Amino acid sequence: MRRLTIALLTGAAVAVLATGAQASPSDAEIAARVAKVLKTTPLIDGHNDFPWEVRERFAQKTTGFDFKSDLSHQPPVPGGEGQGGLMTDIPRLHLGGVGGQFWSVYIPVSVTGPAAVQTTIEQIDIVKRLAARYPADLGMAYSADDIVRLHKEGRVASLIGVEGGHQIDDSMAVLRAYYALGARYMTLAHFTDNDFADSATDDPKHHGLSPFGKAVVGEMNRLGMLVDLSHVSAETMRAAISVSQAPVIFSHSGARAISDHPRNVPDDVLAMVAKNHGVVMADFATGYVSDARRRWNAAQAEETALEASLFVGQPERRKAAMAGWTAAHPMPRVTLAQVADHIEYIRKVCGVDCVGLGADFDGMGDTPEGLEGVDKYPALLAELARRGWSDENLAKVAGGNLLRALREAEATARRLQAVPPSEATIAELDK
Repeated sequence: MRRLTIALLTGAAVAVLATGAQASPSDAEIAARVAKVLKTTPLIDGHNDFPWEVRERFAQKTTGFDFKSDLSHQPPVPGGEGQGGLMTDIPRLHLGGVGGQFWSVYIPVSVTGPAAVQTTIEQIDIVKRLAARYPADLGMAYSADDIVRLHKEGRVASLIGVEGGHQIDDSMAVLRAYYALGARYMTLAHFTDNDFADSATDDPKHHGLSPFGKAVVGEMNRLGMLVDLSHVSAETMRAAISVSQAPVIFSHSGARAISDHPRNVPDDVLAMVAKNHGVVMADFATGYVSDARRRWNAAQAEETALEASLFVGQPERRKAAMAGWTAAHPMPRVTLAQVADHIEYIRKVCGVDCVGLGADFDGMGDTPEGLEGVDKYPALLAELARRGWSDENLAKVAGGNLLRALREAEATARRLQAVPPSEATIAELDK
């Protein structure tokens, strides 16, 4: 009896091994699955800083370069710390299966007041001129339906995201004007605190949102503009989610439990996002992806400051000292698999319905290995497929979740249309 049992178990083990070998999909089979998903669901990336590159490299002229050429070999930017090739162009957008792209109309936090409004409008104009110049490849999108339609036409739906609350110059009228010009999200704060919202990378000024900041969120809900919480402090995240009547997004953020960067999202906020039906769109920036890289970046900055103080007026000695430090402290690798780890962690805590993609291409100095440009999204989805993600869930992370959040924000706006436009001012609310 014992021999018979062993024989049966051995046979079963062989059968399982054989079945497992047959069930393990090949790279070609996984690629075919990903291609099928991207044919039926638009891949929507939450954040791309290419418009600022147009301003910096080409003096705001969309005729100063050919967007249909491979721009990965562009020369370094003068004074741009050696940054060379661009991460975005039309051929690679198509190769990456990109169906919708939020183009960031970022401006520096140092630009404030009326100048901030003018510069933001100029950045919006760049996006629209790009779409007008390449109508066979790009199309302006102002709604979820627009994204779906343009994707079916084989064009990249081009959306606009304002990357800092300072860009409205504390004016509800300017906020409404940006919406009328096509902006469909605004990041409440960027690298520093502004007059109504705290940044993740500044000491707290409001400990979240000021009363005017809460009114801004309410007006964004009324308009149908997504509230973006990337770059804001955890207190601001919690305050905004608590008052928002529509789903919020994080256009380019990771999980703080994996990389303890203040830009990333803590677990308690992920739980709030789940209840809010929001979306956390995973960032590819290396310091946010890898905690080892985050710590290395901090150590490098400290060493750079030390060498600058030790070797004042001696650039060659500073350069040699930093070269020696770098040789002794190699920069940690960051890989595509680590980005997938963030996506899986967000899914674990927040649920599969609240995770998306927000690479931050052309807004970061370097990229994870395997994610060098906008053509690499299929490789990331393939990694998730190998980890057991179904086609349905791949479609959700690719763009389905963002589409759903945008539709819910649009529905909230329709419900709030009876509410008159906000006439709140920062002077009266934040006395």
